[in-house]
Amino acid sequence: MRHAFAVAAGLAALVGYAPGAGGGAERPAGPGAEPAPVATVAPAPADRAAERARMVDEQIAARGVADPAVLAAMRRVPRHEFVPAPRRAEAYGDHPLPIGAGQTISQPYIVALMTELAAAGPRARVLEIGTGSGYQAAVLAALGADVYTIEIVPSLAASAAATFARLGYRSIHARQGDGYHGWPEAAPFAAIVVTAAPPSPPPALIEQLAPGGRLVVPIGVADQELQVYEKGADGGVRVRRVTPVRFVPMTGGDR
Repeated sequence: MRHAFAVAAGLAALVGYAPGAGGGAERPAGPGAEPAPVATVAPAPADRAAERARMVDEQIAARGVADPAVLAAMRRVPRHEFVPAPRRAEAYGDHPLPIGAGQTISQPYIVALMTELAAAGPRARVLEIGTGSGYQAAVLAALGADVYTIEIVPSLAASAAATFARLGYRSIHARQGDGYHGWPEAAPFAAIVVTAAPPSPPPALIEQLAPGGRLVVPIGVADQELQVYEKGADGGVRVRRVTPVRFVPMTGGDR
């Protein structure tokens, strides 16, 4: 389906922020998906459930994210558990929040949009580059995906791993390191989600996509755009441009 966006003038320098509203996207079954869901995530705490429901209704569904599984995951995952304690009162606001080391947890809408674009169903193997707080990985795990996530900042990698363990996310495999070259020993992936912006798509990530797989990535330096790269059965890649965004630059690699 076509996306329509009303882009605000003077894009704010926020990480994981998409100005304007987005149209819904169809979600075909991704490679590796199977019809039966997998219960791999512990139930979210009951506290702040009303805030999560309001976040989904007003910030996400109202902007066109329509996949019922994505909306359910966003209602279920306790975003406040991935936010530093001093900022937890703001956890369900419509904006990114700092998480330390110059990084942020993305705006809830952009997390939901990237999750919908990834189209990763139950049992799909998904790679995330840039664990950050761990929230995006948790949302993917709540869909029943088998998630591999890499974080280059040691303090954030350790914090996210501790949060996954505390909340019982057993289907998330996390490690600290440079994600520019992906996770080749775990490839191929049904979907790859990148939460930092390279100037162009890393070749290793395209290579590690399974046929029919999708790479969801912000591309650019000063001007960034969320893009989706879908690999065909013949190995060819189709690119779809989605919306202007603003993420931190991708670090690491040998660019």
